[in-house]
Amino acid sequence: MSKERVTTSSIRGRLSLAQILEILVGGRLPLRFTAYDGSATGPDDALGFDLVTPRGTTYLATAPGELGLVRAYVSGDLQPHGVHPGDPYELLKTLNDDVTVTRPPARVLINIVRAIGINHLLPIAPPPQEVLPRWRRTAKGLRHSRTRDAEAIQHHYDVSNTFYQWVLGPSMTYTCACYPHADATLEEAQANKYRLVFDKLRLKAGDRLLDVGCGWGSMVRYAARRGVKTTGITLSTEQAAWAQKAIAEEGLTGLAEVRHGDYREIRETQFDAVSSIGLTEHIGIAHYPAYFQFLRSKLRTGGLLLNHCITRPDNRSAPAASGFIDRYVFPDGEMTGSGRIITEAQDAGLEVLHEENLRPHYALTLRNWCANLVEHWDEAVAEVGLGTARVWGLYMAGSRLGFERNVVQLHQVLAVKVDERGGGVDLPLRPWWQP
Repeated sequence: MSKERVTTSSIRGRLSLAQILEILVGGRLPLRFTAYDGSATGPDDALGFDLVTPRGTTYLATAPGELGLVRAYVSGDLQPHGVHPGDPYELLKTLNDDVTVTRPPARVLINIVRAIGINHLLPIAPPPQEVLPRWRRTAKGLRHSRTRDAEAIQHHYDVSNTFYQWVLGPSMTYTCACYPHADATLEEAQANKYRLVFDKLRLKAGDRLLDVGCGWGSMVRYAARRGVKTTGITLSTEQAAWAQKAIAEEGLTGLAEVRHGDYREIRETQFDAVSSIGLTEHIGIAHYPAYFQFLRSKLRTGGLLLNHCITRPDNRSAPAASGFIDRYVFPDGEMTGSGRIITEAQDAGLEVLHEENLRPHYALTLRNWCANLVEHWDEAVAEVGLGTARVWGLYMAGSRLGFERNVVQLHQVLAVKVDERGGGVDLPLRPWWQP
């Protein structure tokens, strides 16, 4: 239906929900949409959504845009069809490529409000998976204070170790893998990522490694199996408990340790290497100077640091995450460009040796995580609830699209601690690791 025809309909009578959607997208809808009022639009055989309850209309009307869509979707009021909720990638791709929402003329907007009803313009409580907006989180402390960081980490990582095992697979690795070839399995790619980090840091038996933000301790155990004495630390109680148990079961207690706490609580120094894999996104850009200075202070002269984190594709974009990511996935998460990461590392007195972008690898990683969630969907829903499972399917599929479209990137930055004269370093003249 064209925009002109819908406008005429809006003058003559009350609009249906399908007509309202057609107005908002300019009459062109490549998706199939059905609503509880009996209306429908879009190709019969297309992917799409079913709006199944009036509550969904309230969510969409009171928070137009991404947040309203997410609330209706997570709550189950907006149902996807043609895709699995554990991997709605193809649906999100179509939305991203072919759907543009526009603001209708004032006269039509009045008719839309009349059709929806004033009662649907009164805000209601969001789904329980949503955290408070940033301005209301100050009750938990200032952004990136230790208390508030702990709250944010617990929201994301203390979901359920069992749930994470289904999604992440045996490696229990919640960071970008590195695929040695396009047909590699997720486990092969994660093992290759740890091999890459280990080799870049020139670790060998007898060395000491500090792994900050260590997650479930996969890097800790990888290094310990090769004779490296490794200390990991995480703010997640569930991660720490799982990692400590895995260390004991592998007989690595003498070489590996995972602590529950803030990385800033580490007192030991003179480590041969420090790895930070997926922590930088959580600490806040204003804290970068202190963060890199702290990591430098943990290294011996000549020691190496590898920082692995999600970044923006430029150094100008605002650091805050989108409404969905901030309210449902990573509260208080911040990202910037790789240039800012390198600048802060250099300004802290570290010499940057190498950096590389693994952006395509993260898209593949997310593809495989979604496949795992689809495979274990019923168990995942039983473990964490339908709403939380929907959040994860949406988040991972959307993130895959973001990495494919260069909305976000993944950079590894390798740096070394030099002495006051730029010496104290014994490194090969050229890169010593295999890609």
